[in-house]
Amino acid sequence: MNVVIFGPPGAGKGTQAQNIVNKFNLHQISTGDLLRNEIKNKSEIGKEIEEIISKGDFATDEIVNKLIKNIIHDPQKKNKLIFDGYPRSISQAKNLDLLLDNSNQKIDFIFFLNVNKDTIVKRIEKRKILEKRTDDDLKTILKRYDTYMETTMPVLDFYSSRTYFYEIDGSEKIEVISSKIEQIITV
Repeated sequence: MNVVIFGPPGAGKGTQAQNIVNKFNLHQISTGDLLRNEIKNKSEIGKEIEEIISKGDFATDEIVNKLIKNIIHDPQKKNKLIFDGYPRSISQAKNLDLLLDNSNQKIDFIFFLNVNKDTIVKRIEKRKILEKRTDDDLKTILKRYDTYMETTMPVLDFYSSRTYFYEIDGSEKIEVISSKIEQIITV
């Protein structure tokens, strides 16, 4: 089973993805973690990513698609993936469909955690303290939220008519969201 989970920064994608990983034995693919890892390793692509995200922008589709491709073609992860924060654009959504199709895989579930801006701000401020995330500057987060909503609306439209697309109120408690997702997957 392959799952896509998306929502704005601070929506709880990582938390819900981890719950799904633990419950259904999947491999979590977090574009945020992939990008932060490249920055941490001070790779050439990491330096480019750091410059882009420090301005509150998202890494380019080209960068993200390159990082995702290797993971999809890993035979040990075939049909056991959960994409956390990917795709974020129509280009990435089409690329994901193509990569999965080329490796005889498909998306089984898409979950959109819908959360308003006020809730996001509260969560990010808490996360910044608890996780000491350097990318959780409030001004940067607000720009990332606006950019996310602008670029993701077409992705929502792209996926929303599919029978395996589910919109979930991401402002509910973690356990409630987890329960809803598990019920959908196990039906």
